[in-house]
Amino acid sequence: MQSYIIDFVNLLLRWLHVIAAIAWIGESIYFVMLDNSLRKPKAEEDREKGVFGEMWSVHGGGFYHNQKYATAPAKLPNDLHWSFWKAYTTWLSGFALFVILYMVNPGFYLVNPNSDWQWAANLTGWQANLLALAFLLGGWLVYNELCKRISPNMDRDGLLSVAVAVMMVIVAYLSTQMFTGRAAFLLTGAVMATAMSANVFFWIIPGQRRMVKAMKAGDAPNPLDGKRGKQRSVHNTYFTLPVVLLMVSNHYSFIYSHELAWVVMVLFIFAGALIRQFFVLMHAGNTQPAYPAFGVGLILLAFWVAAPSASSPGGTDGTEAPDQAQISTLIDQHCVQCHARNPEHAGFSAPPAGFALDSWDEILGHKGQIQQVVASRYMPLGNMTNMSDEERDIIAAWEE
Repeated sequence: MQSYIIDFVNLLLRWLHVIAAIAWIGESIYFVMLDNSLRKPKAEEDREKGVFGEMWSVHGGGFYHNQKYATAPAKLPNDLHWSFWKAYTTWLSGFALFVILYMVNPGFYLVNPNSDWQWAANLTGWQANLLALAFLLGGWLVYNELCKRISPNMDRDGLLSVAVAVMMVIVAYLSTQMFTGRAAFLLTGAVMATAMSANVFFWIIPGQRRMVKAMKAGDAPNPLDGKRGKQRSVHNTYFTLPVVLLMVSNHYSFIYSHELAWVVMVLFIFAGALIRQFFVLMHAGNTQPAYPAFGVGLILLAFWVAAPSASSPGGTDGTEAPDQAQISTLIDQHCVQCHARNPEHAGFSAPPAGFALDSWDEILGHKGQIQQVVASRYMPLGNMTNMSDEERDIIAAWEE
């Protein structure tokens, strides 16, 4: 019953997380599109009121007229719309999911016993939890310092973008060394998601509040508040596509279990940013097909890097191809505790990822995934069943 309750809470939190993320990212993408689609107002009276740009649109059978002021309008309404709770809800629900799914059983899901770094491979559960929290906090602190030191007045944002890109390469590499593959992808995405939410909490909303306060007092708002809010909003929009990809990656073991998983991760991060750049420029009236083309090229490169070897795994080291009885015995010994219709492991109320291996037909149906995660040592999780190298060789030589 306990595992069922945890799974049900997981379901509700994931539902909330996805809904909040859709609302936040959708609104963010909309406002970036709106900002880049503004045209100089045609009416003289609008220009005299300080309108910087406008956009006419039609949606759902109605017509809309959006206007942006370059300076403070003559009067601000009391029901001014603010956008921040979607961001906060997305991060809080995502962190709650991380606690339930990973931090409750860190030895299972966070510790990477196959790490080349001995200290990381020997982490205890509580040490892995502390390291994960420090990883998230450290990612935000480094990113924030880069922004403040490289482009404090928003006059060197190009150089800042390069620095943030280098930072993400380092984050991707470190995560795959310190944590299991699935957790590494998730934590790298969480570093970006944390930066996005923190941008809203520490910079965008406080800056907007100061601007509104100055306008209502009849004072000129600090232009740096507007520029800084725009800078962090732009960063957030480039983070969106990579974050979404990394958050859904835990369903695809061929990505996170590869020995060059950090390279695959980096390729997808840059591909997402390039594709997002295409849409940002397109809404500004500047269509540049080279950006999505290059992005697709990086995705194809990731496909090539992550692809399994075309050669047969059997016979390369003298290991004979095992028969059905040998494979069934190994699966029953090392996998079926969790991957069964009614798992014996207390942490699962249903087979993880829906992979039930109770019958030979089901085992055959997942042959490729089984060989991949066993060869990469991602499975069994934490090697809790003590699968030996010889047993892994038998799985690798499985040809049927």
